[in-house]
Amino acid sequence: MLNPLIIGLIVFAVILAGAFAGWATSRLLPAHHLSDETKSLVSLSMAVVATVSALVLGLLISNANTSFSAIGGEVTTLSAQILRLDQILRRYGPNTEPAREMLQQYAKQKTADLFPDDPADASLGNQSTYELLQRLEDLLLALRPATPRDQWWLGQAMTLAGKIGDTAFLLRAQQVEQRTPKAFVALLVFWLALLFASFGLFAPRNFTSAAILTLSALAVAGAVGMILELEQGFGRLVHISPQPMYQAVKVVQTELNSVTP
Repeated sequence: MLNPLIIGLIVFAVILAGAFAGWATSRLLPAHHLSDETKSLVSLSMAVVATVSALVLGLLISNANTSFSAIGGEVTTLSAQILRLDQILRRYGPNTEPAREMLQQYAKQKTADLFPDDPADASLGNQSTYELLQRLEDLLLALRPATPRDQWWLGQAMTLAGKIGDTAFLLRAQQVEQRTPKAFVALLVFWLALLFASFGLFAPRNFTSAAILTLSALAVAGAVGMILELEQGFGRLVHISPQPMYQAVKVVQTELNSVTP
């Protein structure tokens, strides 16, 4: 998908073009087409469009915020699962050190995938990262618990490893599937352009009117761009906090180094 900032600028241009198209059209129409009765009809008709547009914008913002919060929750859950798995492996005993090192590699790589230096490079489905998780599971399967206690810890570790994989896939699915359909965005932009065209049609021809129409178009286009930015989750202007994953990597590395001779 295109950069939400670019889409926002396109939306701004379209809406502003609608406003000034209405402004230019008012000069070409005969006077009886701009009568008070016509103005009342246009105002009533556009009131319906404005109401629908406002409701849709509010709904889209709410959905985008819900999606953003859900993705943030999944990232926090993933970091917590990594920390819990490391603690379980540490309590199991020194035999799990290779598995803990693999977990550390996975945590680092997953963090780099989700939060690269350039947000455009964010990858939620890196196959090499998933292979690290598979190797971790293989290392856990190779363990041979000697006591019921070890058996219980191993069972908990395998369950958590599976949950980490589930969370990673759920994170990818939420980020991809919860975006607003492009056709719906295009329809909303059409409504807004039509609405601003009606504003320009009866607006007085002065600098103040032009400035107000421009700023209003910018505000509405900014709302559309922010909706698309929130839906991405790992966008440029608004993005999920990387701190939970950074903290998980730091703790796992610190705990591992504390027992490494």
